[in-house]
Amino acid sequence: MMKNTYQYLTKVLLVVMLLVNLSCKKYLDVVPDNVATIDNAFTSRNEAEKYLFTCYSYLPNNAWPLSNHGFLGGDEMWIPNSRRGTFDTGGGAMIWDVARGSQNAGEPIAGVWNSMFVAIRQCNIFLENVSDENKVFDLTIDLRQRWIAEVKLLKAYYNYQLLRMYGPIPLIDKNIDISAPTEQMQVKRVPFDACVDYIVSLIDEATPFLPVVIGERATELGRLTQPIALSIKAKLLVMAASPLFNGNSDYTNFKDKEGTQLIDPAFSAAKWDRAALAAKAAVDISEQAGIQLYRFVPLANLSAVTNQQMSIRNSISERWNVERVWGLSNSNATTLQRVAMGCLAAGFNANNSNGQLSAPLKMVDMFYSANGVPINEDRTLDFTNKNQLRIATADEKFYINEGYQSARINFDREPRFYADLGFDGGVWYMIANNPGVNGSDVGTFYMQAKYGQPGNAGVEGYYNETGYFIKKLVEWNLTNSTSANTVRSYEWPEIRLADLYLIYAEALNEAKGPAETDIFKYLDLIRDRAGLKGVKESWGSYALNPTKYATKEGLREIIKRERTIELAFEGSRFWDLRRWKDAAVALNAPITGWTISQATAAGYYQPKVIFSQTFVAPRDYLWPISNGAFRVNTNLVQNPGW
Repeated sequence: MMKNTYQYLTKVLLVVMLLVNLSCKKYLDVVPDNVATIDNAFTSRNEAEKYLFTCYSYLPNNAWPLSNHGFLGGDEMWIPNSRRGTFDTGGGAMIWDVARGSQNAGEPIAGVWNSMFVAIRQCNIFLENVSDENKVFDLTIDLRQRWIAEVKLLKAYYNYQLLRMYGPIPLIDKNIDISAPTEQMQVKRVPFDACVDYIVSLIDEATPFLPVVIGERATELGRLTQPIALSIKAKLLVMAASPLFNGNSDYTNFKDKEGTQLIDPAFSAAKWDRAALAAKAAVDISEQAGIQLYRFVPLANLSAVTNQQMSIRNSISERWNVERVWGLSNSNATTLQRVAMGCLAAGFNANNSNGQLSAPLKMVDMFYSANGVPINEDRTLDFTNKNQLRIATADEKFYINEGYQSARINFDREPRFYADLGFDGGVWYMIANNPGVNGSDVGTFYMQAKYGQPGNAGVEGYYNETGYFIKKLVEWNLTNSTSANTVRSYEWPEIRLADLYLIYAEALNEAKGPAETDIFKYLDLIRDRAGLKGVKESWGSYALNPTKYATKEGLREIIKRERTIELAFEGSRFWDLRRWKDAAVALNAPITGWTISQATAAGYYQPKVIFSQTFVAPRDYLWPISNGAFRVNTNLVQNPGW
């Protein structure tokens, strides 16, 4: 039986190779060892469930630092050149090389073309067999419907992953028979809008048969639900309505070999209407399911400042918290915390807390002032001399260690700045091995990041390149010592409610403009959790342009900024810059940081260029398909510029 199964899968692989190019890899390696073979996968409920989990196994491992395109593929985070430890790929390329301008069509870096088509094929096999009521005889009607719905949604999500990265794709609704002629296997790319409609149809078919909430939390957390389905639909339609795919004249000549237009260059306002309706539906079903913005239950021994920051930090790292729309149970943040965590004291070990993930100064500037407006728009706080030295006062002791000298840019910032970032002099509260009295935040940890200090001890490869650590990704129970690092892992928050609030506000502004009060309702809910006043009040009281929010264009800027801050370091900016068609500006700016090789404050707080990024537009907005694919499938066409 195993021999026949191997022969069958070998034939399957040949078909997939014709579809996608496909390298010499054996896709048998992708399927976990304990899943069912095709020969007996659908003989019983137990065996079919194994194949169901095979379909789930292709979900992205977005908590892994080398898998999430948004971590290192853009300009949000940077690492040391030496690539030690986790980032040592043995000379092989990784997503960071895309950020450094090394993408190519010969051997595309970090593409998903192959893996997602394999995933879709697995989903098609499952759907074909489980939809047959003569198979899996012991499966109840309700469970059969739910499993079919889950796999339809997985199939939709895998197509969405391809569409987001490559634009128009071939649609494989049913697997091509192994004995089919080669011409039938040489599939064409389908126009973008038709791809969107197809994915929406899969989601719509699946949604009614999915649970609104997971009942068996002990065993089923991470399984697909109605809020997840409608959230994927909303994110898909917002992407489709965005400037990259809606009214983009760069794609006027993007056609297949028969002259079919693959991306319509005409703008359609109706796409934003459709996206706004989908986003509101996702918000509504999520709230119906009890999903809400996370709020930390205040601890009596912590200051109001730290309690506020914990509402922000723990919205990411508290396991299965109430803000999770979709947590990836297959993707746990363990190594991610170690490469984000810095050494806070002499007893910490850089080999355990690597501090390698760093935020460029452009991301530091992105956060608001304490008044809730951009630092270059605040008319009451002056940030002109960003590196001017200043000593923290007693009133500032929960932000920056009292008496510590730091740069002006680190003072008078919003709560998310202090919750998300660790920096020289910045307080970094951890509940474990905390030096504060009775675990309080009085006299607690703070970062010391100048050369020779605990956070910058000169360990090659295990240091922070810019001087700003990604505190946001570190769960507050992490402990460190000279010999070990203990991490309490958390599932990756693939979609959280704040994301849905923001895409709804964005779609509503584009569809209706700032007269729609719901825009401010949902923006202000996020800002309130972040310890800020509402948009209208903050801009009216503190901004150089106090009525900026009153125009669609001004409010668009505000929404983009709010989204960039709220979802910072979660991998969203990488894709947002592309769909907004802003990457050509943002990713052609240098990566800068402080001069971390210096031991004095005067020397350390000098900005320096770490790397000069290059983004070639319109080429780099879409991933290249491997050149080898076109030798196998002559009906494929390459993305523009490649």
